[in-house]
Amino acid sequence: MSAPTTTEPGNPRSRMPNPLPFLPELAEIAPVLHQAIRNGSVPETTTNLVQLRAGQVLGSTYFTIRDTANLRAAGEPEERITAVATWRTASCFTDAERVALELTEAVLTPNPAGERVSDELHARASAHYDDKALWTLVMVLGHIGFFTPAALIAKPIPGRPPGQNYSEGHGE
Repeated sequence: MSAPTTTEPGNPRSRMPNPLPFLPELAEIAPVLHQAIRNGSVPETTTNLVQLRAGQVLGSTYFTIRDTANLRAAGEPEERITAVATWRTASCFTDAERVALELTEAVLTPNPAGERVSDELHARASAHYDDKALWTLVMVLGHIGFFTPAALIAKPIPGRPPGQNYSEGHGE
């Protein structure tokens, strides 16, 4: 029998317990990943916009709530936060942010007709980001990719910080 999930009002629960008792090595991996993507080569706002769009594309409430909160905490206007879902027609993003959002969608959206990231898209991204920044964007998407199975399968509780976003008492 499955455990109640975050869909129960008033009693949010994850599907699975905190992974750290089972995989304590994650406590060493996560901080290193965070440090790598916060190296200063890509503005933190861009990183958060990319992570928010990734959460939307993946259908992850956890990522979407987390990165919306991060953008608000950084002082981003509500207009920009809410426009991430429709960034292609919104006028509030820079060209560099737009290409980062486009890369996000290209990487995370299957393309049965060909490759996801075209040479043309890569060239546009390279025009806005040097090699270090472009590799950082690659790792921002890799960071999301690393935690996507946990977000979609284990369903951590949205709005709670890491370490406090999983319910106890599973396997009863």
